[in-house]
Amino acid sequence: MTKNITLFLSFLLTIYSYSQHTFSIVAVDSGTGYIGSAGATCLDFEDGALAISDIILNVGAIHTQAAYSVSNQLNARTRMQAGDSPENIISWLEANDDYSDGFNITDRQYGVVDLNSGSPRSAAYTGANNYTENGHRLGTDYSIQGNILISEDVLNDMEDAFLNSSGPLYDRLMAVMQAAKRPGADSRCYNDNISSGSAFIRVATPSDTDSSYGNLWLDINVWLASGIFTGDPIDQLQIELDEFKAGLGLDSNDLEGFRISPNPTAGIVKIASETAQPYVIQVFDSLGKMHVDLEVNTQNYQLDLSGLHSGLYFITIMDSFKTKSVTKKISLL
Repeated sequence: MTKNITLFLSFLLTIYSYSQHTFSIVAVDSGTGYIGSAGATCLDFEDGALAISDIILNVGAIHTQAAYSVSNQLNARTRMQAGDSPENIISWLEANDDYSDGFNITDRQYGVVDLNSGSPRSAAYTGANNYTENGHRLGTDYSIQGNILISEDVLNDMEDAFLNSSGPLYDRLMAVMQAAKRPGADSRCYNDNISSGSAFIRVATPSDTDSSYGNLWLDINVWLASGIFTGDPIDQLQIELDEFKAGLGLDSNDLEGFRISPNPTAGIVKIASETAQPYVIQVFDSLGKMHVDLEVNTQNYQLDLSGLHSGLYFITIMDSFKTKSVTKKISLL
């Protein structure tokens, strides 16, 4: 009898371990057509966090977490392939939950985003029976979700990082993961003084042909049980992303051939490019809030900042693929 009880408890713990996944983001970049997925959990094995990630090439991404179900994830993929919007996918999942695993829709959590021909959409769902702290944050081009969190600050900081970061999608996803990192971000990892036990970051480009793990343009997965590293998986994720960028020459501060004047300025900033290639201009204030985000197709452009308050601003110029950038500090009188 004691043996049977022990086996039963072990079974319940296995279900619990495989069912709960914590903080993650799905996001798209309508300018480049990139689709991104990143997340982490206290589970420390290879598929621990990665299992939640599903990218549908040139369409969007879905995260199925909390009481994770393979069949529900496949159903969500089928709905996205059929052309359903993120909101409709969530509604369908709520109405058609596969509860054969012993859980139901109130135990689930989803995040969905799509490109929608350049007009991104997102939707999310957090069931009432998710472990606290839990919740989600939505924007037109992103969905952030989490459960078993040490506090709601994890979600708030993740969203702030996405909204206030610049550059290509992979850098913004990494900024989100760094913002979540703290001892016990997944509260189960608090006693180990780490945020999580495994983490991943994935980005699909329009030219990708296979969305299975290891076949996307960017596909990094790290887990403590691998024995390859010690410490926080998000730190290892950053290391491997930096190595990936260095290998492809994607230094985030290597864009040259631009002149910005005058500095300081009374309002008009002249931007001159040495080439005729299109580029993107973004302007941030000292608190990281974005005030300008536009694509320019002329070598000489006059940027009008006269509608902003005087102070210190940062002008970031990126190539049209958002893979290279340069940032200049400028004073507005």
